[in-house]
Amino acid sequence: MGHWTPRRRGTVAVAAALLSATLVGTGLHPAAADETDYELGYQLGLQAYRYGLPLVTTDKTFENQTSIDVSNDRGFGPVNQFNPVRAFIDPADRSVVAPNLDTLYSIAWLDLSDEPQVIHVPKIKDRYFVVPLMSPYTENFANLGSVDETPAGDYAIVGPDDSDVVLPKHVTRVESPYDRVFIIERVYADNDSAKDITAVNRLQDKISVIPLSQYPKKNWRAPVPASPDTTIDDPGLPTGMAFYDKLGDLLAEFPPPAADQPMLDELAAIGVGPGLQPSTDASLSADTVAGMTAAIAAGQATVLGDAQAIYGQNFARHNGYLVTPTGTYGTDYRLRAVVTQVGLGALRPEQSIYPLALLDRTGKPLTGAKKYVVHIPAGGLPPVTDDGFWSMTLYDNDGFIVANEIDRYAINDRTDLHYNADGSLDLYIQAERPADPAHAQNWLPTPAGGFRLLWRTYSTERTEIPGILDGTGWLAPAVMPVG
Repeated sequence: MGHWTPRRRGTVAVAAALLSATLVGTGLHPAAADETDYELGYQLGLQAYRYGLPLVTTDKTFENQTSIDVSNDRGFGPVNQFNPVRAFIDPADRSVVAPNLDTLYSIAWLDLSDEPQVIHVPKIKDRYFVVPLMSPYTENFANLGSVDETPAGDYAIVGPDDSDVVLPKHVTRVESPYDRVFIIERVYADNDSAKDITAVNRLQDKISVIPLSQYPKKNWRAPVPASPDTTIDDPGLPTGMAFYDKLGDLLAEFPPPAADQPMLDELAAIGVGPGLQPSTDASLSADTVAGMTAAIAAGQATVLGDAQAIYGQNFARHNGYLVTPTGTYGTDYRLRAVVTQVGLGALRPEQSIYPLALLDRTGKPLTGAKKYVVHIPAGGLPPVTDDGFWSMTLYDNDGFIVANEIDRYAINDRTDLHYNADGSLDLYIQAERPADPAHAQNWLPTPAGGFRLLWRTYSTERTEIPGILDGTGWLAPAVMPVG
């Protein structure tokens, strides 16, 4: 979905992903009499992979981003501290998949196990911002920001063991279901204005966090280590049976909601669950273990296959785009895994919606070998609020922006565009600069190979959200091949 996502190396062929999706779509259950141990391990192993991917991925990201103890201005740094990203990513930086060119980030990981943490929200006028609070299961359980009309002030994020804590006067309580909270703060910034970026950097410094025990000390700062650790560790996702062991540890640390019990009952058949370590479970046969190991190896392709299946099922309804609700998932573990893999930290629809095109409207992969036009009729731009905005960003098939001769990687509501006489708009998506100057003004350059287009609509009009999500309202304009 175009968010702060740990880099994934390489891509998986669509054909392989679709094959995996077919293999996992059989709905096999442990009670079936004709199941082999291998099939049991493989099918339930895939279910465990989908179910556990958010927990394991957020833990990996936590270990990665908090592995240094001083902020590096790229979002990495200690827990219980906002670690800002000071500038927009350029094509040379391939550390973040689908980077956002609309807002600057600050990353924070809160540890509430010792005490609540108090977030200070300064007065921010006429500018989109959000401080989204995410659980280890990637549920966006609360937001502080412009969409929610959050007043300037102090907000205590309170963990499950501190529900009876007494807060100082004028501090607002925000209950967290877990002691770990993942925050990807976003503040709108004009990527073409150095002055505006500097203004946002100042706002990033004003959005702060302080332990409750230190509140309300002014200008409090966490102690700075005498010998800072600036070496970033990247633990990677565990493979094989280690994935299930890690999942067991995390399920014990972050107890799953009651609604997950039916899934946990199924996974118990292969020794997966809170506190369980399948790698040392002597009751599992060698064939079951082999199936479980194979499931983890197939996991990434399977989830990509799920994404392709969701895309295909709704392709026509959404005018050739993948459009899904994000931020809250309940027991839709399939969708939750897809969003985790392609856009960790995606927001609720009232904050942002992310139509994604991997194919043109005729169903062919997008490629720099062709020319495309995106026609937007008069009045057909995304329905955002006065504080909202929209953009369309181009990425290569690995999810990175690509250098081009005009240094344009996105078209947005700040771009100086040429409108047609009837008020409509044509965007030209192609490798070569259009000969017509009016067309060149609306040109988004493509790389030589495959690419994808991602729309972002921030602070969408609430009455419009249901229609966008079900395909009955505003549709992202079709990507049409020409010539």
